[in-house]
Amino acid sequence: MLAYKTGKDFAIELDKNDELASYRNQFHIPKDKNGNNLIYMTGNSLGLQPKSTKEYIDQELNDWAELGVEGHFEAKNPWLGYHEYLTKKMANVVGAKPIETIVMNTLTVNLHLMMVSFYKPTKTRYKILIESDAFPSDKYAVESQLRHHGFCDKEGLILWKPRYGEELLNYDDLETILKQQGDDIALILLGGVNYYTGQFFDLKRITSLGHEYGCLVGFDCAHGAGNVKLDLHDSGADFAVWCSYKYLNSGPGSLAGCFVNEKHAHRKDLNRFTGWWSHNKATRFTMRDEFDQLPGAEGWQLSNPPILSMAAIKASLDMFEEVGMDKLVEKSKKLTGYFEFLMKQLGEDAIRIITPENPDERGCQLSIQVKKADKSLHKRLTASGVISDWREPDVIRCAPVPLYNSFQDIYNLVERLKEILT
Repeated sequence: MLAYKTGKDFAIELDKNDELASYRNQFHIPKDKNGNNLIYMTGNSLGLQPKSTKEYIDQELNDWAELGVEGHFEAKNPWLGYHEYLTKKMANVVGAKPIETIVMNTLTVNLHLMMVSFYKPTKTRYKILIESDAFPSDKYAVESQLRHHGFCDKEGLILWKPRYGEELLNYDDLETILKQQGDDIALILLGGVNYYTGQFFDLKRITSLGHEYGCLVGFDCAHGAGNVKLDLHDSGADFAVWCSYKYLNSGPGSLAGCFVNEKHAHRKDLNRFTGWWSHNKATRFTMRDEFDQLPGAEGWQLSNPPILSMAAIKASLDMFEEVGMDKLVEKSKKLTGYFEFLMKQLGEDAIRIITPENPDERGCQLSIQVKKADKSLHKRLTASGVISDWREPDVIRCAPVPLYNSFQDIYNLVERLKEILT
């Protein structure tokens, strides 16, 4: 384990010895009005733009201009099967097989499509279990599914809550819920990494426990994809969804990803919404054939994909493929560990980190509870050149992303916060 030290010289030394340091230069770093780089710590909300993204999108714009509709077949990267350029690389990021992986739609759309297939309520088993502090969109989505099936969205929702005075969720409590109500629960849907605390859940443990009680299990990995090693295939989860604009740096509102476990790849008995892009590729354009479902995650597609958004994802995934998740996670743990070390030097009277201390139970995000502070402190931090985000009532979330944040970013952030707190 690396022995961290205080002082700027140590941060400079860490950057000098960082084999991924050069990747920072492959991103556009936002600047202040004086042209100085801002300290950007919100990759957990929107990742920075790779400099290569414009080139990738320009290629498709040029092919569109020059080829028109023929670009579907004649473009440098023919559009007809463009999503296939992304499949294997996205599968590598989330620890899945290509047959289990698809890039399509946006996050909550994919979540609903998955619940069409994997939320199969009966009169006696219809409840859905989520985190008590799930991302709001997930909560809204599952409540609407309960109502859609004719159930009360309050009675049908079971919340896995932290214990009194704590922020993190306890697996013993999850086991207790399932022992008491497992026969009532149709679906367990949890965030792979909780957006507020940064807690990275043990997906395999949760899936195994859920399946033991006959529940289907899915995960929203929006804060996990590109951040931690999700190992979705090995987790045994039935499905997972994630966005690509956070740690995957594909641009605001870009397309999302979806995982469907290989064991469901050839099931035609699963209820699903369909469209022509989930139909057999060989006969898709004969137009008059009866629906012939594609196997695997591709079989949940609806429409032909937006190529310009996929081009931005391709730019990012090519970089992820080059670096690999192993090296990214290795640096992430060093970077976040250094951040945690420096923050603790501020003293427990000033701050409290609510993210798990165990590096294997978190990603790069640290959620920092600033004692006796309100949003005015966050505004002062922003004015000092640090881009982070504030979550009510008293938490600042900072995510040092290993592809583009440096150890000197961390040092300078803590120094500026220290000055504000004194």
